[in-house]
Amino acid sequence: MHSLSIFGTSSDAGKSTLSFALTYLLHHRGVHVAPFKAQNVSNNSLVTDIDNGEIAIPQAFAAEAIGLKTTPLFNPILLKSGGASRAHMIINGKSVGDTDVWSYYKDMKRLKPIVKEAFTALQKEYDCIIAEGAGSPVELNLMDKDLSNIYVAQEFQTKIVLVADIQRGGVFASIYGVYKLLPKQLRKNVIGVIVNKFQGDMSLFDAGVQILERDFGIKVLGVVPFRPFNLGFEDSASLMGYTQETSHSIIKVGVIKLPHISNFTDFEPLVVDAEIELNFITSVSESKHYDLLIIPGSKRVVDDLLWLKKRGFGAIFSDKKRHIIAICGGYEMLFEQILDPEHIESEKEITQGFGRFKGDVVFQKEKIVQKGCYNLQGVMVEGYEIHNAVAKKRAKKKKNLYGTFVHGLFESDAFRYKVFHRLNKKYKGYNFKAFKKDAIADFAEHIALHVNIDAIQKALHDT
Repeated sequence: MHSLSIFGTSSDAGKSTLSFALTYLLHHRGVHVAPFKAQNVSNNSLVTDIDNGEIAIPQAFAAEAIGLKTTPLFNPILLKSGGASRAHMIINGKSVGDTDVWSYYKDMKRLKPIVKEAFTALQKEYDCIIAEGAGSPVELNLMDKDLSNIYVAQEFQTKIVLVADIQRGGVFASIYGVYKLLPKQLRKNVIGVIVNKFQGDMSLFDAGVQILERDFGIKVLGVVPFRPFNLGFEDSASLMGYTQETSHSIIKVGVIKLPHISNFTDFEPLVVDAEIELNFITSVSESKHYDLLIIPGSKRVVDDLLWLKKRGFGAIFSDKKRHIIAICGGYEMLFEQILDPEHIESEKEITQGFGRFKGDVVFQKEKIVQKGCYNLQGVMVEGYEIHNAVAKKRAKKKKNLYGTFVHGLFESDAFRYKVFHRLNKKYKGYNFKAFKKDAIADFAEHIALHVNIDAIQKALHDT
């Protein structure tokens, strides 16, 4: 059986959600399938069940949706943006330090075997690998350095599905251009195209389907109506596309949108909570309108701390009447000092924090990456940690202020209830796991209704 590559005709075409949905649907058709992305660029990562490694959210999300234990094999190379053309590199789940763009591209001879080894290992265990691409597969000046699209498709002769975002405009040009610019040997592996994010009268695109199939010679596998899916966010761009129904909300939550915000899937349980209105804010004036402020995780804690100070958030954080929760990097900012003697993250060895918690945090070379069950405010929470900084305590509470290194805390119904019932006694809460399970099934059914899964599955079996 062939594996399948999902190529977007542009960035943010919906590759991640369609890759997840196809993985889910093929799994439920009896195919032993696994998700994969050779190289991800995202500050949103999760700790794997196997080997305590870091991988990007989309592959972890797709795996968990079908009951697979997560492994670094699903995403062997992960880059976390550090700004100024630099990124933190994670290989096979483990941190290997920072790199710059030019060094990364020069390192292809070392990186390609890593991707090949991971994909080959998965092939031995699974019938089919769903390999998500990255950006556009036909950036001609970079095609020899493209790990997620061209390399995987050529090396493993995967079948290919194109995904086009009709909302962007120019859908015909993007489909035709990508198809024609693909290497000739890969065009024959293209099963067809999925036209994604359609809004309006579907019959208006009937002629479009005819054009694509008759004039371009590309089979249309489906035209998918736009449907929000507020789970499995890959990056801050996709996060900002979330939608909320706030007509019944009773609590307003403001998450400070740090320049280097990370692990923002922490807030998915709040985005889909009917009793909560969640917004991302960047100014002190906005912060005054919320019942709870959250300082999220950060990929560059010192830089984001200085950004907060420059914007005047110090006065807000020192207000003992304000309800504040700080997570990971946000938690680190609230200590008296951030010490980085080995320049793990910053050129500054000593940075003054906001001083709400006594003591210092210290950056160390060895990164803490682990999953566990944590006692947070008397509630047992399944969560995870990803951080270089260490402090005496994993979590601290001081009146209306709470901070912790632990991500995933809002997925706990009990923790969420304890926090928000204190803010508003009318808060009832909901079952997040049940919601997530139903949302995944509903979205997959939506894709199955509008995409020709039979044609895809048949092509995967063709020689």
